[in-house]
Formats: sequence, C-alpha cells, structure tokens
Amino acid sequence: MINFTEGTVNKSKLISRRMFTLTVAKFIVFGGIFGRLVSLQINESKKYRTLSDKNRFREWRLAPQRGVIKDYFDNEIASNKRVYQLHITPENASNIEGLFFRIQKILNLSNERVFSLKRKMAKQKPWEPIIVSDNLNWSEFSRINLFLHELQGVEAVVSVARIYPYKSTSHLIGYVSQASAKDLQKKEYLRNMSVPGISVGKTGLEHKLDENIIGKVGFQRYEVNAFGKRIRQIDLDKGQAGQNFKTTLDLDVQEFAAKTIENLAASICVMDIYNGDVITMVSSPTYDPNAFVHGIDKKSWKYLLDHRDKPLTNKSIAGLYPPGSTIKTIVALSALENDIANTKSNVYCKGAIDFYGEKFHCWKKKGHGSMNMRDAIKQSCDIYFYEIARKLGVDRLSETAKRFGLGSKTLGGFLEERSGVVPNTKWKKKFIGKNWYLGETLHSGIGQGYFLSTPMQLCLMTAQLANGGYKIKPRIVIDPNKKNQDNLKEYIEYKNANPNIPLPVDILVSNFNLEPLFRNQENINFIKDAMFASTNEPGGTSYRSRLTKKEFRFAGKTGSSQIKRFTEAQREAEVKQTELKYLDRDHALFIAFAPYDNPNYAISVVVEHGGTGSSAAAPIAKKVIKKVLERHELRMINKSKLGEEI
Repeated sequence: MINFTEGTVNKSKLISRRMFTLTVAKFIVFGGIFGRLVSLQINESKKYRTLSDKNRFREWRLAPQRGVIKDYFDNEIASNKRVYQLHITPENASNIEGLFFRIQKILNLSNERVFSLKRKMAKQKPWEPIIVSDNLNWSEFSRINLFLHELQGVEAVVSVARIYPYKSTSHLIGYVSQASAKDLQKKEYLRNMSVPGISVGKTGLEHKLDENIIGKVGFQRYEVNAFGKRIRQIDLDKGQAGQNFKTTLDLDVQEFAAKTIENLAASICVMDIYNGDVITMVSSPTYDPNAFVHGIDKKSWKYLLDHRDKPLTNKSIAGLYPPGSTIKTIVALSALENDIANTKSNVYCKGAIDFYGEKFHCWKKKGHGSMNMRDAIKQSCDIYFYEIARKLGVDRLSETAKRFGLGSKTLGGFLEERSGVVPNTKWKKKFIGKNWYLGETLHSGIGQGYFLSTPMQLCLMTAQLANGGYKIKPRIVIDPNKKNQDNLKEYIEYKNANPNIPLPVDILVSNFNLEPLFRNQENINFIKDAMFASTNEPGGTSYRSRLTKKEFRFAGKTGSSQIKRFTEAQREAEVKQTELKYLDRDHALFIAFAPYDNPNYAISVVVEHGGTGSSAAAPIAKKVIKKVLERHELRMINKSKLGEEI
C-alpha cells in the first residue's frame, strides 16, 4: 500500500530546496549585477567617463612657431609661413589598409610614399601620430576635409613651417628639418614636446639657438560626433612663439657679396674691427635651405653631397686652407716682437735658395733683389720670409699666430666650425708622431705646409692688426640684455690724441676687457703701413685692385695656397696658374682693412682654385669693401637707435 502522504511531503521538500537554491542564485546574480553597477557608477565611473570623453573629445598638439631671425636692419632672414598638414593616429583607425587606400586616391600618394609611411608607423607607438603630408596645397587640404568624416584616425591640421627668403644666408642661418630619433635622445626639451614632425635646427644659427628659438607647444581640443566629425572647438592654447633674434648681419652687403662670388667656390667675411660684429659671412656655392624643411628628396641630397665644390660646407668657418702669404704679416710682426729682425733687415732674393739640402723658390723666378721688410711684404717676397722664419723658429711663430686667433674656433656654438691648425714642434709630435724638420719651418713662414686656417680666422687676424693689436671676440647674434661696447675705438682714439696722458676711468668701463696682443705699438703700425704699400704703391701685389678715393682706400695682403707643387720643368717654362687643370690651381686669398686712414672693417676673401690672390681674390674684396663703406653711415645710425632701444 502506497503512503501518499509521505510522498507528497518529500516532493514538497524537494521543491522547497530547489526554490531556495534558485532564490539564492537569483540573489547572487542580482547581487553581482548590483555590485557591478555600483562599481561602474562609483569606482569605475572616472574610467568610463574618460573613455567616453575620448570618443567625444579629441586633442591635437600644435607645433610651436619658431622665433624670427633678423639682420641688423630688421630684415627677416628666417621667418615662418602657414602650412596644411595631414596626420594619422593609428590607434584611432579601425582599418589602416583601407584608410591608406582612400587617402592615396584622394591625394595621389605614390606607392613608395605609402610604403614609407607604413614602415614608419610600425616603428612608432600606436598613439603617436604620423605625418602623411606636411605641406598640402589649398586644393588638397580642401579636398581631404570633404572626406574627413569618413576617414577615422585622420586629422587635417593647420600648422607653421620655416621659410628662408634669401639663399645668401643659408650657411650662416642653417636650416631646420624634422627631429630625428637621435635629436630626441640628445635634447630633453624636444622629448617633452611630443609633437609629430616637429622641426629642429640642424646647422648654423638654427642649431645654435634651437632651444630658445623653438618655442612652446600649444594644443586644440574639439568635440566630435559618432563619425569623428568636428562639432565645436572646446579649448585652444596657441602655445608660445620662440624668441626672436637680431643679428649683426647686413643683408644688403650679404646679397651683394653672394652675387659677386655666385659662380665660384669661395668665401667672403667682413667684420667690425672694434666690436667684432660680423657684417657678412658668405660661402659659395650655396644651397636652398627651404628644401630641407619638408624633407629633401634623395636625388637632390645626392647632388649636394657629390657636388665638386661642396655647397653644404660653410667655407667661412669649416673650410680649411693654408693661409699662404697672408701669414707674412704675422711672421713679420712675430720677428719684430721677438727682436729677431727689424724693419731695415735686408735679405737678397735671387729667385731661389738652398736650405737644409732642399731648394726653396720664390714666386718670382728671377727674384726681387735686395729686400727690406716693408718691400718684402709689399711684393710678397718668399725668400725674405724663408730667412726670417728660419731665424724665428716655428714655435715662436706659432705663439704669435695663436694670439691673433689662428688655430681656434672664432664664433663658438656653431656645430660645423673647425679650429684649423697652427703647427709647431709639439703639435707634430702629438698628432703625427714625428719630429719637426727645419725645412718645415720655412714652409710655415709663407703659410704652407701643415698650416690650415678658416676665412673667418683670417678676417679676425686682420681685424686685430687693424685695430692696433687688441683682442676682440666676433659676434653674430646681438644680446638684447647687453649693450654693445665700443670702448676699444674710444680708447684708441684717445690714446692716439693724448699719448702721454693717462686714460680717464670713464672710458675703460669695468665690463670691457682690454687685452693687447702686442709688445710695441710701432710694430703694429709698421705692418699696417706695409699692407698699405702692398695695395696702394706701384709694385704692390694688389696695386691693380686699389680704390683711389681717400675715404675708400684700403690696405691689404695677397696670398696663395699651394695645391700641387710645381715641377722644375713647369718653373722653367713659367707655367701660369690659368694653364693648370682647375683642381691643380692654387687657392687665392686676400685680407684687408678699410678705410686705411680711419679703419672700421676687416675683410677676408678665399677663392678655391682661383690661382693668385692678386688676380682672383683682391678684385672681389675691392667691390665688397666699397659696398661696406658706402653703407657705413647707415650702420652708425642704426647702431645709435639700437643703443637707445637697449
């Protein structure tokens, strides 16, 4: 007999247990859901609000505007222009391949460019934007904006880029280009910017001033819709433009000088002999710095690298040349200062002389006859300076040359500047590992052998001879916080007018470092007079390049840097430089100061493979000197205004 009561009770208990289990499960599930909701609302609300905002709001960093670089008369020689760019942020793009396909069709990008961008993208973090194009024209920019809402991860950006109006300043100003991984690694101020494709100074003043001229990054924040299309601008910080800089350069003279040597491999430097202001610094051939701003193509880069005359080299501070006969001014001064010779010391030149078992030639085959020091400088007699150098010795010559700025960087802070070489016995032992030979002293006495100098060093040397033998420091950038000092000129004028009266205290201000480079003032005056004779008296090596008006008269010294030694057969045949192959011809040099009666400026000219200083370099210097002196009054007026502003 079946007990229905007992079965019913058991079934009821089973149902109750199941209901309890389901109820507990429900509580657990709903408790979990409730807990998750609480977590989402309280604990993770910030996270999801951030993600929501990320979808709603977009931020773009804005490249800073570089400071403007101006010449002495406020002409802009490095400025900025508006550019249109296209950026891709890989993290925000759902289909990179499809995206590139669309962009390629809209902008007619080459397959090579697309491949390069993909390769670059693979090396970067996904949230780091890459620049598809940094210089879209208006038509391209407008076209891409029409399709922007369909291109997820793509942004059209209005930015600024560097522009260089004058090619003549390319070597001095330098150029900017996109920051490399090496740049970011070396320069902390760049790492903190995080702007795609930011430009940095690579050479010249752009590199030297980069940290101050680059500016501070800005940003834009926009609200976008579900399609990524901009609805409205939420915030805008334009950042801060970089510091502007004024230079000592006279653009008018710079352009004139560049035009004068545009078909030559050459350099021209002009300097104020009292304050060291660089009036012009031209190197030829030049290049277009604008080509580097948006990335130079391989063909153009190869052309610049392979060009015979090295257009990328700033010859004024990186070109190294034996000073040739221009060094005879220093050899003579060193001999006078060390009491090795006097102004009346005579040497007979018969065209050649034997020293130490070697034959040394003068440039004049038949010789100059009897020479005193003034005539030897005037006519650039090699035999005379062989003899003087032999008695002087290379170490004393080296010491004097270094005092006048040879063998040291003149400007400081320029990445490309080179020091040159002023040889002596210790130098040869250290760098070549051999003893010095006496015959090498004779070669040094006429600026050949191991001697190497830059055109800017030769200009500085000449300036310090012209100002009476006082040390100056060349400058290109004007410090707005420091008034330029012209006390040296004031000092010299006072001293010449009152040779026996002590100098007033108010003339020698405390922040002016008066450092004489000579022992006897008369020795400096003698060298200046001999340079005058070289240019203004018949028989002088630069007589044909003289300026006859008193206010334009200058004093100079020619020089030639030997490239390939003449054979005896060539000497006998009296082969001329113009008859040699171009690359076998001597470099032509010329140094001068002007005006002679009241000097203000020094100049150096170097013409690679020009032959002789008298035929190639001196005529160029003549034209530039005249131009500089014609603009002297304008410079003095501007100097007065600048002093008032400071």
